Amino acid sequence: MPLPKMPAKPATILSPTDYPKLEKGKPAKPLTLVETPAVETAPPLEAPSARSKLPSSEAKSRGSRQQKTVVDSRIKSAASRVGDKLGVTKLFVLDTNVLMHDPTSLFRFEEHDVFLPMMTLEELDNHKKGMSEVARNARQVSRYLDELVSGTGEQEIEHGIPLSKLGNKDAKGCLFFQTKLQGGTLPEGLPMGKGDNQILAVVRALETEYPNRPIVLVSKDINMRIKARAMGLPAEEYFNDHVLEDTDLLYSGVMQLPDDFWNKHGKGMESWQENKNGVNAMFYRITGPLVPSMLVNQFVYLEPKNGEASFYGQVRQINGKTAVIQTLRDYSHNKNNVWGITARNREQNYALNILMNPECDFVTLLGQAGTGKTLLALAAGLAQVLETKLYNEIIVTRVTVPVGEDIGFLPGTEEEKMSPWMGAFDDNLEVLNKSDSDAGEWGRAATQDLIRSRIKIKSMSFMRGRTFVNKYLIIDEAQNLTPKQMKTLVTRAGPGTKIVCLGNIAQIDTPYLTEGSSGLTYVVDRFKGWPHGGHITLARGERSRLADYASDVL
Repeated sequence: MPLPKMPAKPATILSPTDYPKLEKGKPAKPLTLVETPAVETAPPLEAPSARSKLPSSEAKSRGSRQQKTVVDSRIKSAASRVGDKLGVTKLFVLDTNVLMHDPTSLFRFEEHDVFLPMMTLEELDNHKKGMSEVARNARQVSRYLDELVSGTGEQEIEHGIPLSKLGNKDAKGCLFFQTKLQGGTLPEGLPMGKGDNQILAVVRALETEYPNRPIVLVSKDINMRIKARAMGLPAEEYFNDHVLEDTDLLYSGVMQLPDDFWNKHGKGMESWQENKNGVNAMFYRITGPLVPSMLVNQFVYLEPKNGEASFYGQVRQINGKTAVIQTLRDYSHNKNNVWGITARNREQNYALNILMNPECDFVTLLGQAGTGKTLLALAAGLAQVLETKLYNEIIVTRVTVPVGEDIGFLPGTEEEKMSPWMGAFDDNLEVLNKSDSDAGEWGRAATQDLIRSRIKIKSMSFMRGRTFVNKYLIIDEAQNLTPKQMKTLVTRAGPGTKIVCLGNIAQIDTPYLTEGSSGLTYVVDRFKGWPHGGHITLARGERSRLADYASDVL
């Protein structure tokens, strides 16, 4: 039986009296859908002279651009989707937390207009004091608003200030302020004194004032969006800061090759041997249809099920449909151990290959607790600082909670104040110190003192303005960093410095940060394919059989 066709026009629910009655012995009459009038283009909030009509060619290009930038319908409100379908410019009412999270959010709504309630400005003023990231963002928003308002008359403020005034060409909409008392009615029992409720009242009043225009509340506060939806008001999260809508699409750094890979890519293959960084490695130049989907420094593997030898390699060069793949060093063998540590699985072997590669300046390791991120990073750092002398010092830093705040004025050095946050590194150093069983107690104590002298623990609050030369920098708990904080840290790197970022995006503690907008997700996506960067997502926990069983059953 064929599926029924969906109605081409929107329909409304019939009232109980409109449903046909089924009489005995007579077939039921078919239902007819009651058509709803199409939503007309809303009148603009500004004077007619403030914005000219678009020519048809520009309207077409705008429509195509809208189609390209359509976000997943699951996170868009119904009013927003209707606006996209009709090509109507929307009016976005911004909650305070959106501006405090991203000061540039004012200019990220393309051709749509932005509305700021008075309560949003009031809350911005309350949060501008202090040295936290939120306070800095609040002050930056105030500066943007001051530059936009300066030199404009009362008439222009009422009819909308062009957001492109400061040179943001993508922002083609206008900025509106709440210039009069909005008389929106809220359900009884909601206290009007609360800021969130006053913003909701403004949204409802705007809907009444401009019934044919999509009015959408944008907020990072989940409870605010739930409250708005419960009142029948369209609300969305601010998702312009998201690197990815679905973290399952995040680059893993690994590609599994199909079983017929060599049959399709082995024709005319070249192979040679080179000594790179004191290690002999085989290189293969291959050509085939899978090459364009590869990235430089991506790991590839082929594990045939017919008993043939497995292949593990890393993409070194890509030129059209031709790629150069280098075989890996096997760090799972004891003769290639790194400070007494050997790889226990395939991903750990990949991680040690990029950690021990002096040509790889930026490494990101993602993984759940117990996958060995910290242990591998520390072991590789000690081997390259104390054995090969490639770097002269290990610097360890991590986000202290609350993020970006100072670490106190109690007696003690910077390292003593940071020591409570560094328990994970102390545990791993203990494991690394016990690897040399022949040294004895005195030898191990001397080694421990030597290691301690080469490891510096620094607070992230004092990183701005520094330059690290020939350092091995480990950033732990990097998932709690914003993209701006991550940029501040990565740009500290001077000549000969390697930066290793460790984190688990499933354990984000920072307010307003999600898996899609974390600084760690941001750098993984931006650095993929860079010849001097590498990334691996560690999948398997290697702590103990007890920890593995507990993670499965608890």
